[in-house]
Amino acid sequence: MGKTYIIRSVLEQEGCDYMEFNLLEHPELVELLRSAGTVDDLITNLSLFAVKPFQRGKTVLFFDEIQEYREITTRIKFWVEEGSFRYVLSGSLLGVELRNIRSAPVGYLTTQTMYPMDFEEFLQIYNFTDELRSSLYHCFQERAPVNETVHNRMMQLFHLYMNVGGMPAAVERFWQTKSLEDVISEHEDIILQYKKDFTRYESEDKKPYLTQIYDLIPAELNSSNKRFNYTDIKKGLRFERSEENFIWLVNAGVALPVYNVNAPELPLLLNEKRSLFKLFLSDVGMLTTLYGRATKIQLLSDRKNINYGAPYENAVAQELTAHGFHRLWYYNSKKLGELDFVIEYQGAVLPIEVKSGKDYTRHLAISNVMRVKEYGIKEAFILSDYNVRVNEGLVYYPMYMLMFIQNEKLKAPEIDLEDLSGLKG
Repeated sequence: MGKTYIIRSVLEQEGCDYMEFNLLEHPELVELLRSAGTVDDLITNLSLFAVKPFQRGKTVLFFDEIQEYREITTRIKFWVEEGSFRYVLSGSLLGVELRNIRSAPVGYLTTQTMYPMDFEEFLQIYNFTDELRSSLYHCFQERAPVNETVHNRMMQLFHLYMNVGGMPAAVERFWQTKSLEDVISEHEDIILQYKKDFTRYESEDKKPYLTQIYDLIPAELNSSNKRFNYTDIKKGLRFERSEENFIWLVNAGVALPVYNVNAPELPLLLNEKRSLFKLFLSDVGMLTTLYGRATKIQLLSDRKNINYGAPYENAVAQELTAHGFHRLWYYNSKKLGELDFVIEYQGAVLPIEVKSGKDYTRHLAISNVMRVKEYGIKEAFILSDYNVRVNEGLVYYPMYMLMFIQNEKLKAPEIDLEDLSGLKG
């Protein structure tokens, strides 16, 4: 629902003449697409479902729920080459469904991954002005405290975001009714649809595992180290036997993995230990719904002595992923302690500690790791309910400043080497 809503909105805002065809609502469309040898055949077949005339050179054809006919991504190359129309394709679970297509249309298809709305996008329903954003960003860059009234209001809205989350249908429902009961109802519908998708698109041997893993995520995140223990799925189960199920949930976009690294050193990928990981939900609002109404009520109380550990970490994983950090890690050492998140940020390793409650200045693991000269870590971020402050290499940010931690790609240097003509052997 969210992707469809956004695509429609963009097409309408751009003044595009478009027609929408949903392959899930109208499964008979699949056979019509399959039998269309040419663009003329395509238009003839689609005219049975069209609500207005097609205009060559102007009309955009929007195909939704293309997981029902994934080979459309191969056919699109020939339709684009013909040049009469432009095309938009969208679908659910495409990270899973498009794994084995016969031919990827390189150069003809631009792919965009859509995530739940992040906190900054959510703020638009509260008239988040450019002026306020600039003021907060200045505090982020200069590491200066935010006006206390503004800070308290932003934390209040962040806690609300953790209740509502970023699923467009839930956000729109909340915007219309301001009712968390309506939000909970939307979340429950989405979760039910996820589980239907698990059973709809996968083989019989995977179906029970996918649902069981998804249902276990909230409890696993509430354990002491938040690491997913796959023996909770089945006693004696080895990771190698269940790895494909975890990958399926990640590729489907309903779960976010954070992998363990043996050492917080660049490049982090080379230090990754894939069999040890935390698994978060793709949306923090759905997590707090699964934890129940008492959790949602506590989040609205603005009390700083309550441990929101699992929802806070889920929010961080969700925001960082949406901001371009497509691989997240954590570090755990019996000697040094555990770092909640470790990312590559501005060309260096950046530890991130997530603190809820009043003891936000206690972070023994970060202090231990920063004392290891071989790691060369000069700076760490601590995210909490409290205002901005700096203590040597430790930067304390309030949770809402997650919006400014973006994965800005380092610019590769230009290379201008002389050719080999002047060299003699």
